[in-house]
Amino acid sequence: METTKKQKKKIELPHVYTIAFALIILFAILTWIIPSGQFERTTVDTAAGTREVAVAGSYHEVEKIDADGNDLRQGVDAVLMAPTRGIQNAADVVAFVLLIGGTFAIITKTNAINAGMNTVIKKLKNKDILIIPIVMTLLSLGGTSFGMSEEALPFYAIFMPIMMGLGYDSMTAFMICFLGPQVGYCASTVNPFNVLIAQGVAGIEGNPQLWFRMIQWVIFTVIGIAFVMMYARRVKKNPTSSITYHDDIAKRKEFAVVENTDDMPFTLRQKLVLLVFIGGLGIIVWGLITKGWYMDEISMVFLGIGLLAGILGGLSEKEMANAFVEGLADFAYAAVIIGIARGILVVAEGGMIIDTILNSMATALAGVPTVVFTSMMYVVQSILTILIPSSSGLAALTIPIMAPLTELMGVNPEASVTCLQYANQVMNTVSPTAGMTVAGLAVCKISFPQWWKTCWKFVLLLTVLGLAFTAISGMLPV
Repeated sequence: METTKKQKKKIELPHVYTIAFALIILFAILTWIIPSGQFERTTVDTAAGTREVAVAGSYHEVEKIDADGNDLRQGVDAVLMAPTRGIQNAADVVAFVLLIGGTFAIITKTNAINAGMNTVIKKLKNKDILIIPIVMTLLSLGGTSFGMSEEALPFYAIFMPIMMGLGYDSMTAFMICFLGPQVGYCASTVNPFNVLIAQGVAGIEGNPQLWFRMIQWVIFTVIGIAFVMMYARRVKKNPTSSITYHDDIAKRKEFAVVENTDDMPFTLRQKLVLLVFIGGLGIIVWGLITKGWYMDEISMVFLGIGLLAGILGGLSEKEMANAFVEGLADFAYAAVIIGIARGILVVAEGGMIIDTILNSMATALAGVPTVVFTSMMYVVQSILTILIPSSSGLAALTIPIMAPLTELMGVNPEASVTCLQYANQVMNTVSPTAGMTVAGLAVCKISFPQWWKTCWKFVLLLTVLGLAFTAISGMLPV
């Protein structure tokens, strides 16, 4: 007798490019089904600058085909052009990612970071896990204060070789660099890109719940650090338990991971490279805080760091150029997915269906109890985040409707701000349309299924906390 062994087929999600393109197609179809419409817009001054915001109660439908014959329904041509238009719309972020990739390839070529970290690790002896809470706390401070997001991209390239060299995996490196600023961004205190702009649009002065936001930041940061440290300890104790164990074999070669580094020298050239690198980071922090720098200025400093690091590190002109090209190639995947994800928004905006979806959801929230209301508002903002990952963009679009709605319900309008920050960023933690999420995963060469399988319980906890904080925020006296 022959026995046939039935092997269970492993269910695998499509490639992230496929998911993004499928969403482009889905929203193109929706432009044929959902009525087109728009709110009137007005310009207001907020803490984050001048913004165009929707005027509550001004929504009106528009014809799919206007008097000039322009059709808002998105067809095959719009679908096929969406990635190109998305990349064009996200050109500043795409260029930033590519330049960072090239710059870090030069720095990596000098081996200064590996050598420097090896020296630090020797001094820490068996306490290398302390790197996690120290780095995550600093990144979380960046997220809660000045909205650190794209600025964290360079850290992925730094921590991939460091953490894998210490016996951890690429997922640990990703979580340090991603969840650090992300939990801070979720629990924002004075972040101008969600809390301050939302408060400005809602007409809330003085950040009245700042004390409550600080408590939330401490809770979220501690939980985030605990989650990553528990995962890291498990992986170091049993490396085969890592979800990226097999993939990391190739990554160790690609990211120039150095094992058994007891005898690794730390040369004068490498020390000079690290001094330039640390000095450059200091300049970036100074520029972000005092000058309002963004990607162009940060790119400028990083390119300067890369060029100076290559010269001080003893690299020839050809070595520097070749390393830069290799870095561009490594980060191309991350750069392009940001543009493709932006293409989803291009299609939805082209069909003018975003305001219609927002108006329908906001209308459905009227007349329910406070806790139910804040929970439903959270769900609405989470769904809209798939369409509008940008916290400032979502604030400008939704807060003019959500803030008056909370007041009509007898709820503290700060609840609309608290809801926005948590719903937007917790959803962005797992959303394939969130540019910085897909970029970080792409740099670390981690698939969405691997990330979802690792983080779903943690994200569920963040969601529960976000719902609770939103409800409490709404119940506090005005």
